Amino acid sequence: MITTATSPGGEARMLGEQPGRREDLAAYRLLGGYRPLAGGGELLGDVESSGLLGRGGAAFPLAVKLRTVRDNGHLAGGAVVIANGEEGEPASVKDRWLLRNRPHLVIDGLRLAAAIVAADRAVVYVSESDSAGSIEAALGELDPDILGGVTVSVWTVQPGYVAGEETAAVRSINEGITKPTDKPPRPFESGVGGHPTLVSNVETLANLAYLHRHGAAQFRSQGTDLSPGTFLATITGAGRPPVLYELPHGFAFTELLALHGVSPDSVRGALMGGYFAGFVNRGVLDAGLDHETMRGLGSGLGCGAISVLTDDCPVAVAASVLAYFDRENAGQCGSCFNGTAAMAAAAGALRDGAATTEDVDRLRRWSVVLRGRGACATLDAACNVAASLLDQFPDEVVHHLGGACPDCRDGAFHADRPYEVLAVISA
Repeated sequence: MITTATSPGGEARMLGEQPGRREDLAAYRLLGGYRPLAGGGELLGDVESSGLLGRGGAAFPLAVKLRTVRDNGHLAGGAVVIANGEEGEPASVKDRWLLRNRPHLVIDGLRLAAAIVAADRAVVYVSESDSAGSIEAALGELDPDILGGVTVSVWTVQPGYVAGEETAAVRSINEGITKPTDKPPRPFESGVGGHPTLVSNVETLANLAYLHRHGAAQFRSQGTDLSPGTFLATITGAGRPPVLYELPHGFAFTELLALHGVSPDSVRGALMGGYFAGFVNRGVLDAGLDHETMRGLGSGLGCGAISVLTDDCPVAVAASVLAYFDRENAGQCGSCFNGTAAMAAAAGALRDGAATTEDVDRLRRWSVVLRGRGACATLDAACNVAASLLDQFPDEVVHHLGGACPDCRDGAFHADRPYEVLAVISA
C-alpha cells in the first residue's frame, strides 16, 4: 500500500488530509525510500510483471508507456517525464493528498520513471498552491545525487477540467497555453521540447516507488489478476462528508458502503470515476471495485472517485454534470463546444419537466454519434453521462417527462460542480 502505514491483510484504509502532516525526507528514508536503482531495464521488467495500471483514469499499463517513451527517447536523443498532479475531476482529492502529504513518494516514483526512460528532465505539473509548495519543500530537502542527475521542476497552472489532459500539460509547458491539442502526435512521440514525454499520474508514480521497494509479487498480493494492487478512492455523496480511502482492487462496493456508514437500502446507484464514467444503478451493489468488473457494468473506475447516490435524483445530477462540461470544455473544438451545450440543454429541460420524448431521443443519439470527436475526452465524458442516465435510470427519465419526479418535487438538485471536494478532508 502507498500510505505511510499499512493495514494487515489488504484491508481498506481511511486516510486523513490535515495540515502539517507532510512527510519529510528523514521519515521517508526510514521507510526505505530513495533506494539505489541498479538499472532501469531491470525495474522495467518488474513493472511489466506487476501489471501496474495507470491511476489517472484510463488504466493504461504503465510498462507499455515506459517502454515506448524509452525506445522513442533513444532515437530522439532524450526523453522527459511529467508527474501529472493537476486533479481536474472536482470529485477527486487523491492527487492532492499525495502531493501534500507524501511528496517524496511522488518524487521517488518520478526519478525512477526518469531512470527507466533515460530522461534528464522531469516536471511536477500541478494546479494547487499547497501541492506546489509541498513538492518544492521536498525538493529542497534533497541532495542532487538522490535524483540521479535528473533536473526536477514544478509547473503550476490554473485549475480546469481539461488542464490535466496529457497534451494540455505538454502544451502548457511548451507554450503556456493549457489546452489539449489534436493527436497525433501524442506526448510519447513528441512532447516537451519535441522530446518523447511520459505523462504519468502522481498516484501511478507513487505505486512505482512502492513496487521498486517491495517487488512485483508483493504488489500483486493485493487486488485482482487484471487489476493488481491498491487504489485511492475519493467517496462523496450520500449526505456524508467526503473521505479518501486506500482500497485493494476488487473491494466489494457494499463493504465500502459499510465503511462509509451508508445503508445499501438507501443507495440508488453511483456516479463513477469522477464525472467521466457516468452512472451505474443499484447493480453496483453486487460489484467489486476493479476495472474489469466496472467495464462489465458499462462504466469504469477511472480516477477512483465515487459519488454515492441516495436522495439525489440522477436526472438532476446528470443535468448539473452536463452543464459543468458545457462550461469547462476548452472552447476550441466545435463538436465539443456545441455538443456539450446541446446535451446540457436537453438534460436541463428534462430536469425541469420541459423536455419532450423527441428531446430525449436527441440526447440518446448525441450520446452515440458525438463520441471520439474533439482533441480530448471531455465530449466522451459528457456522452458517458448522458447515455448512462438513459440506460441506467429509465424510470426516472419517464417521471421527468411526465413532470412527476418525487425527488424533485420540492426542488431539484443543482450544483455548479457536483460532489466537489472543496475543503481539506479529514479521517
